[in-house]
Amino acid sequence: MARKRRGMGCLIMSVVMVGLLIGAYFLADGGLRAFAEGQAEQQITDALPASATGDVTVSIEGVSVIAQYFSGSFDQIELTAPQLTVDGVPASVHIIATDVQPKLGGTIGQVQATIDLTPETLNSLAHGAGTPADTQLVLGDDVVTYTGSVVVAGFPIGYQATATPSVTENALVFTPTAAEVTTDLGSLDVSAILPTVLGQTPISVCVAKYLPAEVALSSVNITPERARITLESSTMVLSKQSLATLGTCS
Repeated sequence: MARKRRGMGCLIMSVVMVGLLIGAYFLADGGLRAFAEGQAEQQITDALPASATGDVTVSIEGVSVIAQYFSGSFDQIELTAPQLTVDGVPASVHIIATDVQPKLGGTIGQVQATIDLTPETLNSLAHGAGTPADTQLVLGDDVVTYTGSVVVAGFPIGYQATATPSVTENALVFTPTAAEVTTDLGSLDVSAILPTVLGQTPISVCVAKYLPAEVALSSVNITPERARITLESSTMVLSKQSLATLGTCS
């Protein structure tokens, strides 16, 4: 009986030891996760352009950071910068990167990001891109409205246009799809100016010069509160050159 109790005691002790080892592993893993996230935040902050300010928070997803590290890549890393400013342009940024090699200069399998611009920021960008200063873009649900004027027979005729948002690889584009005359000219028929308004060159707002060159715009969603741009890349690397080399506007 004593031998049986000793055998049972050894079994219980073995289970306890295994439990302690597993607990120690996850404690170490948690510590490494916090360390790795802190290092990533610092490296990304250091690699941002000099004109960029704002805190970046990094979260490494997955069960075990240790296992992911020794496998050669992190499954998914999430970056959040709710108050990032580049060249004086404020935005809220959220990025998900997958298959990230855990080293500076490592490759990134896929990057998907969203950038939220306030109406004030969007108008600032539009004016910087050449839109007249008195033209204010008013955001709606997947539409934008703005006012303007054209000269007909020597008379300035005001109008309000409704535009549909879309994207190219480097710019937001607002194409007029409807318009109405806002100037009261009595019985004078001014409907002939509407095709002129609708035929105007779309308003183009280039944002590539604020983003890494390897990133391309893929979609845009507009609400009254913000313009949300979705970005994608499959060629980025985690390096100062990659993050600090900004795109250009055609």
